[in-house]
Amino acid sequence: MQESPGVAGVDGSYGSNVPAFLTKLWTLVEDPDTNHLICWSATGTSFHVFDQGRFAKEVLPKYFKHNNMASFVRQLNMYGFRKVVNIEQSGLVKPERDDTEFQHLYFLQGHEHMLEHIKRKVSIVKSEETKVRQEDLSKLLYEVQLLRTQQDNMECQMQDMKQQNEVLWREVVSLRQNHTQQQKVMNKLIQFLFSQMQSSTPSSVGLKRKLPLMLDDGSPSPPAPKFSHSHPIEPVHESYYIHSVSKPANYS
Repeated sequence: MQESPGVAGVDGSYGSNVPAFLTKLWTLVEDPDTNHLICWSATGTSFHVFDQGRFAKEVLPKYFKHNNMASFVRQLNMYGFRKVVNIEQSGLVKPERDDTEFQHLYFLQGHEHMLEHIKRKVSIVKSEETKVRQEDLSKLLYEVQLLRTQQDNMECQMQDMKQQNEVLWREVVSLRQNHTQQQKVMNKLIQFLFSQMQSSTPSSVGLKRKLPLMLDDGSPSPPAPKFSHSHPIEPVHESYYIHSVSKPANYS
C-alpha cells in the first residue's frame, strides 16, 4: 500500500513528495534519545539498529503503531534499503552485539531533501498482473464493442421486421374487408337465384305435389273371393281357319 506523504522533519522542512514511512524513519534515526537502539553510522551513509528485540518493543510502537521487526525490515526492502554485511557479520567473527546496518543511496545524514528520490519498488509479479489485467481489459472492451455492434444490427433488423409486419397487417386487414364484402355479394346473389327459381316454375312445383295423390288416392282395392279357384286354361289343339266368303263371279 502506498504511504501517504510525510509531515515536517526535525529541521522543520516539509517533504510533500516523501512517503510517511521515510519521514518517520528519518526522524527516528535523527532522534538522539534513541541512539542506543538506532543511529547513524560514522560515515553518515547508513544507520545501525541495535538489539532488535528492544528496538521492536520500545521504539517501533511510538512511530509505526506496531512492534513487528520483520514488518519494519520488509518496509525497508520495499523502498530499496539493503542490509550491509560486514566481515564480522559474515560468520568469520562472532559479533559482540546485536547490530544490523542498513543503507540507501539517497538516505544520507544531513541530506533530507534527497528523500524525494527514494521510491517504493514495484514487484515484477504485480507488473505482470497489471499487464495481464490491461490485456484482459482490452479484450473485454473489444468484446463489448463487438456486442454493441451486434446489438445495433439486431435493432436495425427488428425495426425492418416491425415495418414489414405493419405492412403485412395492413394487407391482412384489407383482405378481411374484401372477404367480408365478397361474402355479402355472394349471399345476395344466392338469395336472388333462389327467388328467380321459385318465381319461374310454379306449375311444376304444384305438379310434383299432386302426382303422389294421383298415383295413390288411398282407396283400398276390392278383395279377392274367399273360395275362388283359378282354373287353368286348356291349350287349343285344333286349328281354326276363317274362310272368307268369296263373291260369285256373276254378282254385280
